[in-house]
Amino acid sequence: MKLVKYISFFLVLLATTLASSQVKFEAKVSKKKLGINERLRIDFEMNADGDNFSPPSFSGFTIIGGPNQSVSNSWINGVRSYKKTYSYFLTPKKRGTYTISQASITIKGETYKTSPIRVEVTAAVDKPKDPNDPNFVASNNIHLVAEVSNANPYLNEAITVVYKLYVAPNTGVDNWQEIDIPKYNDFWSQTIDTKGQRVQEGTFNGEDYRYLVLRKTVLYPQKTGKLNIEPLTLDVSVQVPTNRRDFFGGRVMARANKKVSAGNKTITVKPLPTEGKPADFSGAVGDFSFKFTTSKTALDATESLQAKLEVKGKGNLKLFSLPKLNLPSALEVYEPEHSEKISTTARGMQGSISDTYTIVPQYQGKYPLPSVSFSYFDLKTKSYKRLSSDEIVVNVLNGPTASNTQSATPTGVSKQAVTTTNSKFEFIKTATSFSPVQKEPFFKSTLFWSLLLLPFLAIPLVVLARKQKATLDADVVGNKRRKADKLAKKYLKGAKTQLGKKEAFYEALEKALHNYLKAKLQIETSDLSKDKIIALLQERNVTEDVIQNFIAIFENCELARYTPITNVTMQDDYEKAANTISLIDKQAR
Repeated sequence: MKLVKYISFFLVLLATTLASSQVKFEAKVSKKKLGINERLRIDFEMNADGDNFSPPSFSGFTIIGGPNQSVSNSWINGVRSYKKTYSYFLTPKKRGTYTISQASITIKGETYKTSPIRVEVTAAVDKPKDPNDPNFVASNNIHLVAEVSNANPYLNEAITVVYKLYVAPNTGVDNWQEIDIPKYNDFWSQTIDTKGQRVQEGTFNGEDYRYLVLRKTVLYPQKTGKLNIEPLTLDVSVQVPTNRRDFFGGRVMARANKKVSAGNKTITVKPLPTEGKPADFSGAVGDFSFKFTTSKTALDATESLQAKLEVKGKGNLKLFSLPKLNLPSALEVYEPEHSEKISTTARGMQGSISDTYTIVPQYQGKYPLPSVSFSYFDLKTKSYKRLSSDEIVVNVLNGPTASNTQSATPTGVSKQAVTTTNSKFEFIKTATSFSPVQKEPFFKSTLFWSLLLLPFLAIPLVVLARKQKATLDADVVGNKRRKADKLAKKYLKGAKTQLGKKEAFYEALEKALHNYLKAKLQIETSDLSKDKIIALLQERNVTEDVIQNFIAIFENCELARYTPITNVTMQDDYEKAANTISLIDKQAR
């Protein structure tokens, strides 16, 4: 009987020992159903120490805390209990049902994985208004507002969107991060530099607040109807007061992370009136002046003069074309040189644009340069206006004249008759003078010894080349990068050949930029989001101005279909792309 008791006790002890030695690794969530405005806690627990912990991707969630690690050891009745936990705090990005994938860890040489967990995210739920809850206090004390200067503009009329972060006087802001940047589809946009802005005093909903201007963007609508401006969303780290007091009676401050959004804005764009619209209207909207000038009005034949068409004022200066200059066909005219002197402020573009033509007269005489007119839509009077220049007469003083033997063409241009002379073939040589050449024997000549020794001299070069080739073949990553660099140069070269063809040029330019990023940053095309490009270039220590230039070129490629582009603008974008790629190569680590 005693033997049976001993055997039973031994079996129980053995089972207990085996059970205690079994490794467990599991995931636990604070709730499996939560509102989009709630937080989720997930713990990864194990009963033995491990290495190489790999968390899941948390797709559909934003990590706002963690990983926090905790370890506990205890002895109960001589039995050791061990628990190690990795904790994360998450907030959902949007409504839906998500699966938190497996986490893994290595324990005693074995890899263990958790089971996937399904979590449902519903609409926002009502939370108890606890004055000691930092999230509740932060939601009342911090606000992000988008102020639109004009919600009902005309097509191509400038509007300004200003993003202001309002903070209550008793609340502190440690930092903020942009998690969703607005995209201005169907707008030409220009961001105004807000660096160096100071905190200002103001009111929000009738209460005193402090505010800071975070972004300022000028927009020119390129379509009529209702257009959407996507919201700017921030993740703000704040310090908020609670109702608790410390030992000395001061308020206890609590930290919280708060997501704030400026919300969507809808802009209703009015079309320009059709009544009174000039036939040569090219889309200019604003307040402008126009002039047509020449560098000189008297010169000799084959000398050159410059004729300049210039528009000055405020409006969409980059979004329309200047009128063409029609001159007498007897004047030789070259392609115009386009120039822009434009600054963009919160009130829109202002400055001047001009086309300068080089003109070379061939014969003496007086040549009238006809009047040139420019039309635009005036926002003040809400009507079309036309500006016209005076006729300019150019007097060519010295030079060949049109003789009586010339015949007039239907276009009014005279053709000069071709005269033949007996000496018209005198440039052809009819006599030659040869001299004998003393030929040096090939054997033992300099060329003979050079050809004889060349194979022996080439042996070290061949060995060195083979070593270099072996090194390059072993560099797999480097080969991929060089191959992608060649591909980027190929597309950049292709873009240059498409100058003058807007769609083909910007399509080739965008492909070149994509392939360059794939080569430099080693990422796939599916990962080429604007935010990721900025983050990766910042990690490579590329300066902010170079990054902004690179992003601006991307935006030019996207907006090309909405904007009238000149050859000069395409040439500038091509040169900017080549220069920016060169700067990134020099700065990236």
